[in-house]
Amino acid sequence: MDIATVMAADAGDRRSDAGMSCSDSMIPLLSAARLTGTPSAMAAATISYDADPDGWGWVGTEVLRTYADDGARRAMTDLRTLIGRCPTVVVSSGAGVGDRYRFAVAPGPRLGDDSVHVSCRTFGSEPLEWDSILIRTGTTLVAVKEQGNQPGGDRYLTQLAEAALRRFQATGS
Repeated sequence: MDIATVMAADAGDRRSDAGMSCSDSMIPLLSAARLTGTPSAMAAATISYDADPDGWGWVGTEVLRTYADDGARRAMTDLRTLIGRCPTVVVSSGAGVGDRYRFAVAPGPRLGDDSVHVSCRTFGSEPLEWDSILIRTGTTLVAVKEQGNQPGGDRYLTQLAEAALRRFQATGS
């Protein structure tokens, strides 16, 4: 397993709006790649594992976001609201053809004060999964997101989310 530390870009403090369209620009918010609210501190790491006998490597991202207020709780509420309102988004290619992204809140582990497993499936030329597990503990969000794996390839996601939460609880980072 390889881990590379990076700082992730952020969506800023833009809150979801009931009137926002379910356009392809919403995909980062729907997939939990970006979240609403402005964190007071944030760190991210990319995790990869390429020992799969089928030749398909696993790549994921872990992000810690700490808020000075109740931003973590609002981000979780906003995410669930957006997924309920925009379960399917089509990315326009400009030629009238696009990939279809399907979002859902999936069964997942109950961790921290609140947690959610976000299921994201793409149905383009090759079906892929982009699942995430977000865990709120106090004013911090711990998010682990897989990066475009084959269907059924999320076997490491829960293990990594549990390990990330244990590490955060033990070290604060």
